[in-house]
Amino acid sequence: MPSKKSKITNSKTQIKKTSSKTIKKATAKSTDKKISVSKPKAVRSATIKSGPARLAADVYNIQGKVVSKVNLPKEVFGAKVNDSLMAQAVRVYLANQRMGTASTKNRGEITGSTKKIWRQKGTGRARHGSRKAPIFVGGGVAFGPRPRDYSLKMPKKMKKAALFSALSYKQNNGEIKVVTGLANLSPKTKLMAQIVKNLGFDSNKINVLLVTPDKEKNGFENVYRAGRNIEGLKILNANALNTYEVLDNQSVVFMKDAVEVVEKHFVKGEMI
Repeated sequence: MPSKKSKITNSKTQIKKTSSKTIKKATAKSTDKKISVSKPKAVRSATIKSGPARLAADVYNIQGKVVSKVNLPKEVFGAKVNDSLMAQAVRVYLANQRMGTASTKNRGEITGSTKKIWRQKGTGRARHGSRKAPIFVGGGVAFGPRPRDYSLKMPKKMKKAALFSALSYKQNNGEIKVVTGLANLSPKTKLMAQIVKNLGFDSNKINVLLVTPDKEKNGFENVYRAGRNIEGLKILNANALNTYEVLDNQSVVFMKDAVEVVEKHFVKGEMI
């Protein structure tokens, strides 16, 4: 019969063997796994925040020839087209154009006699007490229009996204052009009409939106005076650009400086 001491020593040796086996297995598993080293925060942010990609567009002179190229901000001219958002922006814009000043007078606001027009009984006619009732000529209007506010509100972020969507839609369809040389134009309508024709637009059916830079810059007044009398040509400042005007016109022509103004005003927010 084995003694108690021999049993204890045998159990200790078995425990040591099992523990060494488990340690070996654990080390083998840890060596098989790939060690993942996390990048510092500065490196991760640098990889994510890369510079915005830009689109290149041809720049035409007043003779209609391509003379150079200009970079268009991708946030404005390369955004995802959202039809429902553009429709909502147009609906809000048109609703805000309504004046809501139509008004009529009810029977209490009509100036006239308060005498009972005929006696209550015995005439065979309906009983009336006032000539100002809506059923009489010159009387008040029942449920007529009253001054009211038709305006709707839309968040600035949604307005901006709708405008970018509209400009991207025009850019995808090739309906955006950039022109240079208009700043030195004389205020003559025939010169502007010839330029529009040189850019490839039909002189009989013009439906063009011309986007100009700041009013303070030289040349804006001459451009406005030269094009304001041309039917179908609408001139708009870059700061006032909106979704409705972009979609309402078949083509959009940007003056070269206006592209930079659009980026500063709507993307960088420097002029708001």
